[in-house]
Amino acid sequence: MKFDIIGDIHGCYDEFLNLIDKLGYLMNTGIPIHPDGRNLVFVGDTMDRGPDSIKMLNLVFKLQKATTLIYSPGNHCNKLYRFAKGNQVQLSHGLETTVAELNALTKDERKSLLTTYRNFYEALPLYHTLNDGNLIIAHAGIREEMIGATPSEKMRVFVLYGDITGKKLPDGRPLRRDWAKHYKGDPFIVYGHTPVTEVRFVNNTANVDTGCVFGGKLTALRYPEMEIMSVPSLQPFVPEKFTIFN
Repeated sequence: MKFDIIGDIHGCYDEFLNLIDKLGYLMNTGIPIHPDGRNLVFVGDTMDRGPDSIKMLNLVFKLQKATTLIYSPGNHCNKLYRFAKGNQVQLSHGLETTVAELNALTKDERKSLLTTYRNFYEALPLYHTLNDGNLIIAHAGIREEMIGATPSEKMRVFVLYGDITGKKLPDGRPLRRDWAKHYKGDPFIVYGHTPVTEVRFVNNTANVDTGCVFGGKLTALRYPEMEIMSVPSLQPFVPEKFTIFN
């Protein structure tokens, strides 16, 4: 099978449509279908921060209903899930934009969407193993010893948030270790979560989050061709949100 693995979208629906059009997908049926049978893959965090989270959510709901969804949930997906269940969560770091969209709906529409989202999230695996185990999709990454292991809280935290240290950066984001620098596994891991200006290939891993919502670009990695295709962001450029690796 051939895959087009898309980085964090964060409500950038117009850029998503531009990218899948560039990739050759058709929307004739209301969901993206490729004439050559290619498969879209999402590294998670399709919502929050950007202008059109609900449009993106409704699209991935349709893909899940059509049983064509390959989606590794991210930390923003998890936070919205906790919100949808009625848990106390801080309306910050982007969730506030999705909640503002939800609050613009009628009461019934809002309730229906949150119910659909809970069911959507609960059906997602923590990460995806594709291409006979040679390709792994995990939102923030995964350690080689975690692949195929019994799911644990440690694994869940790593896949959603990365290799966090417990410390925070000045803007409140968690400080993370560069796990990819130490990865020695055989499966090729594609992830997102940490915005970079260009796709970052390190040790059989690729970070495809090129910071669309921060004015970078929205990127797809075509697998197994290892071809990168991007479209420019329509959002304002915020350079300090991009991680520079040594």
